[in-house]
Amino acid sequence: MSVDLKRGETLPIHINMTFPSLPCEVLSVDAIDMSGKHEVFAHKYVLKLRLNKEGQIIGTEYLSDLVEKEHSTHKHGVEDKDHHEETPEKKPEHGLNSDAEEMIKNVKSAMEKGEGCRVYGVLDVQRVAGNFHISVHGLNIFVAQQIFGGAAHVNVSHMIHDLSFGPKYPGIHNPLDGTTRILHETSGTFKYYIKIVPTDYRYLSKDVLPTNQFSVTEYFVPIRDGDRSWPAVYFLYDLSPITVTIKEERRSFLHFITRLCAVLGGTFALTGMLDRWMFRLIESFTKPKSRSSLR
Repeated sequence: MSVDLKRGETLPIHINMTFPSLPCEVLSVDAIDMSGKHEVFAHKYVLKLRLNKEGQIIGTEYLSDLVEKEHSTHKHGVEDKDHHEETPEKKPEHGLNSDAEEMIKNVKSAMEKGEGCRVYGVLDVQRVAGNFHISVHGLNIFVAQQIFGGAAHVNVSHMIHDLSFGPKYPGIHNPLDGTTRILHETSGTFKYYIKIVPTDYRYLSKDVLPTNQFSVTEYFVPIRDGDRSWPAVYFLYDLSPITVTIKEERRSFLHFITRLCAVLGGTFALTGMLDRWMFRLIESFTKPKSRSSLR
């Protein structure tokens, strides 16, 4: 272990999640860090994959392609400074335009068909503490009310197929892979508090793979009457100041010879002991017989 000296680098976040109860058109991916950088629909390499109720892919869109389209129909809600509890507050003074009405109709139709959404891709964020979350916060409050009829009806059930902070090395274990959280007759916000440990994996060839491990603590906040926040899935991360280095090592030929001699020596010693014990055992049975025959 050593002090982490990396500076000015980005942190890759690999996401592969499924939301079986929310259509892709209402989901957004937001990221914010302690430096104040805020990204909505965070990266061009993030996909939203439309799923039917059997979980089969029926459509694909880049999140970056949706920014202009979706922001033209509904502005993003009010964001507070730490972005932990977001909710759009103000209703528009004017009525819904035709695009918003069409969107509401499409989303309701998708929900009736049981459509879900898979969010897949890579976020590149600043290498400082922050959070990213997947939610319906990209919707205007009036549009969200028309679609869901209230925050208590937003089902953020999800399955985490893969969540990692860099490339994988042999033997790595990401604790959130395979996590499933399904809500029944309730709603709320999931918060995953993640501690990232920078890791360097050194191969036998001396190549170094910089990546990250992490530990996680989970917390669920149910929606209560009067809450102004809307359900979401938050990932709040912080980085450890310590870097862990893992090295691949190969035993030398001399070490192999030494271990082989030790095994052979132990084998000879054991067989010698067994031989002496067997000899004494047989001798103890044969001596009384030989004495009785002489008499």
